[in-house]
Amino acid sequence: MNDQRREPGQTSGQISLADIAAEAGVSVSTVSRIANGDLGRASAATVAKVQRLIAERGYRPNPVGRSLRGGDSRLVAMLAPNLDNPAMAAIAASTEAALRAAGYVMILCDTHDRPDLQDEYLHAMRSRFAEGFILVSAVASPELEASLNRREPIVFVNRRNPYGGGPFIGIDNRQAGADAADHLLACGVQAPALIHPTDLSSTIKERIEGFLDRIQERRPGMTVRRCDGAGANHLDCGYAAARRLAADGGWPDGVLCPSDLMAYGLFRAAGEQGVRVPEECRPVGIDDNDLNDWIAPWLSSIKIPYRDFGDVVVASLRGLRAGNSVGEVLLAHSLVRRPTGSPPLGDPPTGL
Repeated sequence: MNDQRREPGQTSGQISLADIAAEAGVSVSTVSRIANGDLGRASAATVAKVQRLIAERGYRPNPVGRSLRGGDSRLVAMLAPNLDNPAMAAIAASTEAALRAAGYVMILCDTHDRPDLQDEYLHAMRSRFAEGFILVSAVASPELEASLNRREPIVFVNRRNPYGGGPFIGIDNRQAGADAADHLLACGVQAPALIHPTDLSSTIKERIEGFLDRIQERRPGMTVRRCDGAGANHLDCGYAAARRLAADGGWPDGVLCPSDLMAYGLFRAAGEQGVRVPEECRPVGIDDNDLNDWIAPWLSSIKIPYRDFGDVVVASLRGLRAGNSVGEVLLAHSLVRRPTGSPPLGDPPTGL
């Protein structure tokens, strides 16, 4: 009776090595060796018989099965949350271009910042023999922990490994928060505030800590009001947090928004209440996504070089696959001042 086993990835109706082996009366391993050009370990009669059956039955080696055996699928999976966020889209575009230039194909999955979806995609991409994983803003989850225990090649981007250690590509978020504080103080802000999502990621937390520490370093005793906001995305969070901030003490003259999308939400809330931005309330964001030059001429922002992430991510992934020790890489950020009349850092405050 025919052995119905198939190569990994084979679908019903394809001729398998097992089919050829059963008809030839030899082992699957013998057929595999002959199909791959190793002809010296079988008799001339067996080689001729197997080669004839391969030709007659139209057998073709399965590329997925070969990739499983050789570890060379050329597929890399990127898992990222909320791809409608321009920052996430920029990271994905940069990494895809770098992977394509290196001869890889990237599969992009939106986790929506949910542990269950992250686990679902990790499992699905592993079953498709992805050579490595790029996790953008990862969250703790059982499958991720299991993947790390198996020492699968995983590079973390924008948010560090929730279990600690491993390769990380991003910026110095604490310094970014400190630079945002320097900007507001240089602009003469006297009553600073900050807004943030209700659920704090490690990245946002670091930016807030850097901001608060710098304010206290330069203006000991200065009060910084803060409000959080809930929502499905940073636009909603920024809008909700800004409204709460205004209702609980009025509008501040300067605000840290730890993402540009949160600043957009604040801008809408301010407009609804007749508050002029940046004349009466000066926000500073972190991201400086490409949309700012088009829709947010009022927003100064810490620019994260997302376009440079891709090459560094690919280099880290290759290092992991080669068995090298790969640590974190922090790319340089910078402040983009808008409107153009904003004073540079270090100049005496001139007011709003």
